Amino acid sequence: MDKVVMCEVMMLILFGCSWPANIYKSVTSRTTLGKSLLFEILVVIGYLFGLASKIVIYNRTGDLHLSTWFYILDISMVLTDICLYFRNLKIDRAEGRI
Repeated sequence: MDKVVMCEVMMLILFGCSWPANIYKSVTSRTTLGKSLLFEILVVIGYLFGLASKIVIYNRTGDLHLSTWFYILDISMVLTDICLYFRNLKIDRAEGRI
């Protein structure tokens, strides 16, 4: 595997390791306090640009990099946490926290 691709995969794996913990916290805390929806949206946009670059490379060369799958996995985890944000926002409003 190319060293550049390997470094990218490692970056995505390490960034991705934080999302399961963040999702767990969102599930168990049942609150949006301390969370930033804007941050998570910006992270998804960043991942989408990375994924777009892999799609462009695939269209030009026919080579689908391993990192493509890690972008998809990371995007899925952040989107899961965003969905939990809206669930928790509803709970916060019902309980009068915000």
